[in-house]
Amino acid sequence: MTVYDPSWLEAAKRDIAQWAEAMPHDAQGRVIDWNWVAKLNLAGGIGYAREEDFRPGAGSDLHHLLRWDYATRNCVESIIAQCSTTYMMDFDRRLSSYRLPRALAHANRRLNDEITLLIDRGVKEGRWTVTSEKPGRSPVTVLHPTPGYPYPVNDIQDDTAVAEEARKTYRAQKNSSRGGSGYSRGYSRNTFGGDSAGYPSKRGSGTSDDKPEKTYPQPDWRNAYLPGRDVDTVMGIDIETTGIDPARVYIIDIGFEFMNMVSSKPDGAQSAGSYSYEQDYYDAGDAYGQARLSLGVPRHNAAHGNELIKNLTGIDVRTRGPESGLTPFDEYPDAQSSLLRRLIQQPYVAHNATFEHSYFMLNVEGYAESYRNGDITIIDTMPMSKQWDPGSAPDEDHPYGNNTLDGYAKRHGALPLDRNERHLGLEDTHIMLVAMKNHLHELRAEQAGPWGPDGKNGVGGKHCKKRRY
Repeated sequence: MTVYDPSWLEAAKRDIAQWAEAMPHDAQGRVIDWNWVAKLNLAGGIGYAREEDFRPGAGSDLHHLLRWDYATRNCVESIIAQCSTTYMMDFDRRLSSYRLPRALAHANRRLNDEITLLIDRGVKEGRWTVTSEKPGRSPVTVLHPTPGYPYPVNDIQDDTAVAEEARKTYRAQKNSSRGGSGYSRGYSRNTFGGDSAGYPSKRGSGTSDDKPEKTYPQPDWRNAYLPGRDVDTVMGIDIETTGIDPARVYIIDIGFEFMNMVSSKPDGAQSAGSYSYEQDYYDAGDAYGQARLSLGVPRHNAAHGNELIKNLTGIDVRTRGPESGLTPFDEYPDAQSSLLRRLIQQPYVAHNATFEHSYFMLNVEGYAESYRNGDITIIDTMPMSKQWDPGSAPDEDHPYGNNTLDGYAKRHGALPLDRNERHLGLEDTHIMLVAMKNHLHELRAEQAGPWGPDGKNGVGGKHCKKRRY
């Protein structure tokens, strides 16, 4: 295995000039202080705490440390959130690489771990108790001061929901002005001051056009990920993570395998039943090339633990720190390059594929560049369930329809009705591909789906058009 070289994190800052020209505003509409970004210690850590600050009883100002770490995270995440759109819309190719967003995400994950340990210290010192709530799309950590704690905690609350709403407002303003310069008024609280981007010593103001928002009928964007009539060899993949935000959490399990939707297995592929899944009632069947990658987490992430993920997947991150010998995926270039080679070779399939895609963008060196270049095709079984499976229709138990992998696999004979989705990468990949193959066989017989009037020729899936020079 190649020894990890963290120097790429600082080298990524050489791209700042390109990004400053292409992306003056962050996802909340605030002017980005790229000089501040250049001063961040991406390799050594962008948080304000030292190791001794995590210990209960430390003499450092916990309130101050949390406030500044939250403010830093707010700024960094709003930059990262704008990067994907900017990069994909860079038709003049001013941006040669996506390594700066990956580097910022790498540093932000460690910063998020630091925030968690500082909150843990406050709990142990009896300053506050903690609950997890979900006021918006993402869960947030809420601090409840104990009766004896003399200071307010409003300025050190997790403002993720406020930041998400500010981004939503800014997007709406941009859409209504057809790419105008509207700014969000919903700035999140934990910034370094004023209506500026929230960066140290940076102040300014913005205006917002009060034009009525226009609405247009929108097709289901997921339909772009549907397979076409000629789809055959695919690579299925599923990842397990420590949370839902790719800029904050870690990939801890990757499973993938190959399956041909029409043709026979290639010569030399292992025979059916030669691969053993965790569930002994899984039959390899037409699958081949199975692989599983167990991954580690940094020391601070392991120190906090993650009971939710442990209960869901059986993976205890407390046993996946540096002493385990497992490597964090974002520090594992060999695994990244090996995975990228496979993702390019044929279409890859995932259930709710935008989840995997978002993690690969911020974790796999070369993925964003390959995707923008048209070298990667993505197929999603979720819209297959939603558009082509009458069994997914809304009912009393599922008012928005049952398009979960568990439901899709059971309806198409890939998972016994008395069993549940395992929530491990390889096992979930297998039932997804079996369900997809069975479903396509049914659709072909009915002249529906890809073979219906709205079906597509070719392999289908979502991909960027290759650029013609």
